[in-house]
This record gives sequence, C-alpha cells and structure tokens, in this order.
Amino acid sequence: MTGQMESRFEGSVLGYIGYTLAAFLITVCTFGIAFPWAEVMFRSWICRNTIINGKRLYFDGTGTQLFGSYIKWWFFTFITFGIYSLWLFNKMTHWRVKHTHFVE
Repeated sequence: MTGQMESRFEGSVLGYIGYTLAAFLITVCTFGIAFPWAEVMFRSWICRNTIINGKRLYFDGTGTQLFGSYIKWWFFTFITFGIYSLWLFNKMTHWRVKHTHFVE
C-alpha cells in the first residue's frame, strides 16, 4: 500500500438523512420547481465530504444554472411524449460531473 493515496467519504448518516429529507421537502413543497436548488444543495454536501486520492471535491454548480436546463429537458420530454426522458439521467450526470472539481 506504499504510495497510494486515501479515498474516503466523511459524511455522516445523520447528515445524509438531513440533506436527503431537506431536498425532498424542497422539491415536494414547490411541486418540483425548486428541484435544481435541492439537487445543488445535496450534491454540494456530497462533494464537500468526498476525498479522492487525498484531494477533496467541490461542486460549483448553481440552482439557477441547472434551472434553465431542467425546464428545457422537461419541455423536450413533454413534446416527445416522454421519449426524451430516456436521456435525462445522462444529461443530469453530465451536468453533475461538469461542475465537480478537486480543491487545489
């Protein structure tokens, strides 16, 4: 194990439950409109608590940035009678990865 860097997640179970519950309530209480802000809140918590090869992650996405894409993606899903929804997971994953970086 000489020379290997440590990777770990430092978040707690209570933190996970709290952030998951908060994101869920934000999404439900706003009928999904505030989902982008809930997603950013949760993703930021995950990144703040993740260390890969000794480097901490940070997330620089904002709810406002995601909101435009979110509306566009749901519009395309609606006009294609749900077919575009097959691409939503990939689009969200791409957006998450694009905004995830290592702290320098």
